[in-house]
Amino acid sequence: MTFVPVMWTVWGVLVLLMLSLHIYRSSLEKNEDDQIFLDESFEHERAAQSAIIEKVNKVEQPLRIFKWLAAAMTVFIILYYIWDFLVQFHIIGS
Repeated sequence: MTFVPVMWTVWGVLVLLMLSLHIYRSSLEKNEDDQIFLDESFEHERAAQSAIIEKVNKVEQPLRIFKWLAAAMTVFIILYYIWDFLVQFHIIGS
């Protein structure tokens, strides 16, 4: 396999993972409520909201990493094609 298909495959996997984590985080956040629990009788609600917040916070760091990796890979692909263009038209030497 040549370099270009591998490059695009890596980019595709990174974007797919990033989108999957983003969708998962969104599905968690739709169940999150902005409430203040003043009464002790709502302790089960407070525990459920705390669990949701904990899951969302666990997903944040990997999502941020995949966003940066996807952005870096996009920049790499753009630079690769600029370099390839310059080599093809003999503007620079290979």
